[in-house]
Amino acid sequence: MDSPDQHLIRYSGHAGFSEEIITHAEGTMVYTESGRELLDFTSGQMSGILGHSHPAIVATVREQAARLDHLHSSMLSRPVVELAGRLAGTLPAQLSKALLLTTGAESNEAAVRMAKLVTGKYEIVSFARSWHGMTLAAANATYSAGRRGYGPSAPGNFALPVPHRFHPDIVDADGELDWRRQLDLGFELIDAQSVGSLAACLVEPILSSGGIIELPPGYLAALAEKCHERDMLLIVDEAQTGLCRTGDWYAFEHEGVVPDILTLSKTLGAGLPLAAVLTSPEIEQRAHDRGFLFFTTHVNDPLPAAVGNTVLDVLVAEKMDVRARELGQHLRTELEKIAANHDLVGDVRGRGLLLGMELVGDDVLGAGGADRLGAAVTSRCYDLGLHMNIVQLPGMGGTFRIAPPLTATEEELSRGAAILEESLVYAAGRL
Repeated sequence: MDSPDQHLIRYSGHAGFSEEIITHAEGTMVYTESGRELLDFTSGQMSGILGHSHPAIVATVREQAARLDHLHSSMLSRPVVELAGRLAGTLPAQLSKALLLTTGAESNEAAVRMAKLVTGKYEIVSFARSWHGMTLAAANATYSAGRRGYGPSAPGNFALPVPHRFHPDIVDADGELDWRRQLDLGFELIDAQSVGSLAACLVEPILSSGGIIELPPGYLAALAEKCHERDMLLIVDEAQTGLCRTGDWYAFEHEGVVPDILTLSKTLGAGLPLAAVLTSPEIEQRAHDRGFLFFTTHVNDPLPAAVGNTVLDVLVAEKMDVRARELGQHLRTELEKIAANHDLVGDVRGRGLLLGMELVGDDVLGAGGADRLGAAVTSRCYDLGLHMNIVQLPGMGGTFRIAPPLTATEEELSRGAAILEESLVYAAGRL
C-alpha cells in the first residue's frame, strides 16, 4: 500500500500531515484507522462549531443533495434566498445584502474587490499578524505567513501594528499598551506611504492565526473612525469569530461598531464549505452600477446554503451564544489554573470558546525554548488523545489556539485542559 502522503502535495510550509489516517468523527471526537480517539480542540479547521456529524447537518445534507445540489451561477434556489434573509436578520440593518461563496479567502477576495470598485481606489490596510487567505488579494493582506519566495506582492498593501497587550510595543506611563498612540503612528506611516488611494482596511476582531489577540476595548471604533476620515471602507473578517463562537453572534457587536463589509466563512457552514459577504444596500448598489463581477463555480449553491440555514436553526434553538459564554468561562478558568501553577504559561486570553494560552520561557529554556516547548506539548497532547493547534511566529514563543465545538461538554473541556497540563509538565521535564 502507498504511504498516505506519497501522491499528495504538501501545502503547510515546513509542517507535515498528521501522523494517522482519520476514519470518522462524531461530536467532539475524531477517530483514526489505528483505533485511537482524539478530543478535537480545534473544531476541525476552526470551523465545526456544532461538532462533527451533527444529526441536523447530516439530515440536511442527505435531503438537499437528493433534491437540489448545484446550479448555474445565474440561477437562484429557495435555500439561498432564505439564508441571505436570515443572515441579514441576525445583523444590524445596514448589513442586509449577501453574497454566498465557499471559503474565507474567497469571501475576503470578493470583499476587497468590491471595496476597490466602489471607492475607485486600490490600497488595502491589514494587521501585521493577519491571516485572510491564500488567494491573490487575501494573500496580499496576510502578513503572518506565506510572503517569502513568491515574488512581489501587489502594490498598495500596508501593514498596521498589532495592538498586543501582552507584547506591547508602545507603552504609557504605567507600562501598559498605548494603543491609541500606536494606532496614530500606524496611520501616520500609512499616510506617508499612500499615493492617495486608500480603499479599505481588512481586519479580524480577534486575530486567530496571529496568536489569539483580542483588540483592546475601543480600538475597533477608533479604527473605524480612521477609515472614515480617509473615505476607506472597514471590512471585518469574522471567519473564526462569527456565529456565536466568542459569546456574541458576531465579535464586532462587542464594540458597537458596524463594518461597511462583513465576511463570514468557517463557522457559517459548521465545517462544510460555505462563506458569505454582507454589506449595505448603498454599497451593493454602487458596486452593481459599476458592474461588480465575482462569478465562481459554486456561488450561491443550494446545498451549502441549506446547511447554513440548519446551522442558524441550531444556533438559535440551543442559544449557542449563551452556551459559548458559559463554556468559555469554564474552560478559561481551567486554563487560568494551569497558568497559576506553571511559570511557563505567560498569558491566557480570548473570548467565549476562542481562547489562547501563550507559552513563555526562553529565559529558562534558552533561545527558542518556548518554540521547542510548544512543539513538544502539542506532540504529547496528541499522544494522550488531544488534538491541539499552536501558533508559532517569530518572537512570539507559542500560543495554543483553543476552539472546541460549541457542543462540547464541560467534562470534555475539563478533560482536555487536564491533558494539556499533563503534557506541559511532561514536555518541560524533558527540555
